[in-house]
Amino acid sequence: MKFTPPLQKATLLRRYKRFLADVESTEGEVFTVHCPNTGSMRNCWVEGGACWYSDSANLKRKYCHTLELATTPDGALAGVNTGRANALVEEAILSGVVTELQGYASLRREVRYGEENSRIDLLLSGTDGDCYVEVKNVTLAEGRLGYFPDAVSTRGAKHLRELQKLAEAGVRAVLFYCVQHSGIESVQAARDIDPAYAEALDVALAAGVQVLAYRAQLSAERIELSEPLTFL
Repeated sequence: MKFTPPLQKATLLRRYKRFLADVESTEGEVFTVHCPNTGSMRNCWVEGGACWYSDSANLKRKYCHTLELATTPDGALAGVNTGRANALVEEAILSGVVTELQGYASLRREVRYGEENSRIDLLLSGTDGDCYVEVKNVTLAEGRLGYFPDAVSTRGAKHLRELQKLAEAGVRAVLFYCVQHSGIESVQAARDIDPAYAEALDVALAAGVQVLAYRAQLSAERIELSEPLTFL
């Protein structure tokens, strides 16, 4: 995923009202950017830290800039635009980076499925059957450990139930953790934050749901998934 033009650097002053953040440009201008992240963004930004934003150049948007990268308290980089995760995983599959998800003839996005009126992020289809891929963006880190979710996620638990039912029916179901954090080495469920999600994940794993985790390389020029990480 290349940024043209490259992301612009600024200082992150504060995040508020969930989807807004104030930044100060390198020229000293303070303005508000859109912050496309539904989570708590816990441990993935620091007041006064460096950040990078994209410019839509769309004057019809109330906030034409979008927060993309933030510096964590530990000095790592975190990709805070959760809307990038699905496209990153799709690119990595199509380019052959995700070796576990090769051999399918087609890929579709946002396909309706399940008993709870869900949409699967990516549906891979081939002569040997389908593979349902649910993508989650990971930015919460404690040391080198990454955790999901960073806030209570009833939607995440719902998706696990849907994947569980697919696996029980003999359909390949994959939970894919897209790790947009340069310091994370392994991923696990955030049991202290959302015990219900962790329990649903345990049940889904027992039913045969597969978990994959890949880390992204982050820069002002591009973001791309590059290497698998251990799921605990």
